[in-house]
Amino acid sequence: MMQVVKKGDYVKVHYTGKFDNGAVFESSTGCAPLQVHVGARELLQGFEDALLGMTLNETKTFTLASSEAYGERDEQLEQTFALSDFPEGFLPQVGEMILVTNQEQDEFPALIRGVEDEMVRLDFNHPLAGKTLTFEVEVMEISDRPEADRCGAGCSCSDR
Repeated sequence: MMQVVKKGDYVKVHYTGKFDNGAVFESSTGCAPLQVHVGARELLQGFEDALLGMTLNETKTFTLASSEAYGERDEQLEQTFALSDFPEGFLPQVGEMILVTNQEQDEFPALIRGVEDEMVRLDFNHPLAGKTLTFEVEVMEISDRPEADRCGAGCSCSDR
C-alpha cells in the first residue's frame, strides 16, 4: 500500500523556492531535507496544503500568490527613525537586516531601506511580502512521528 501524506504526518521534503523571474530565494539542495509536521502550521498554509495527498518520492511544483504566502506589502510598515535612536556607533547600511527592540523588549526584524540626513528608514514588512512564490518539492520520507522520537536510546541522530 502506498503511503500518502495526511494531516498529522511528519514529512521530510527537499524544496526550492523561486520568484516569478525564476530566481531562487531558498533551497534545501545540499542540506538535510526539511521536516514538516503537516497541519501544525509550522510553515505557510499553502505549502502544507500542497503536501497533502503526495506520495513518497513524488515531486510537485506549486505557486502561492502573495496573499497565500507572506501577504501584501504594507507601506505603513516603513518607518523613519533618527540615527540617535540607535546605539552609539551604529553605522546603518542600506539593504542590511537588523533587529529592532521596542520598549517591551520585543524584537522585530527590519530592512534598512534608506539613510539620509541622520535619519534611517526601516521596512518592517516580511522580505517576501508582496511576492508570488513558486515551490518545487520532493517528498523524501513520511512518518507518523518526528525524527527525534524515532531515534532510540544509544543511537547517534547526528549521523543522519
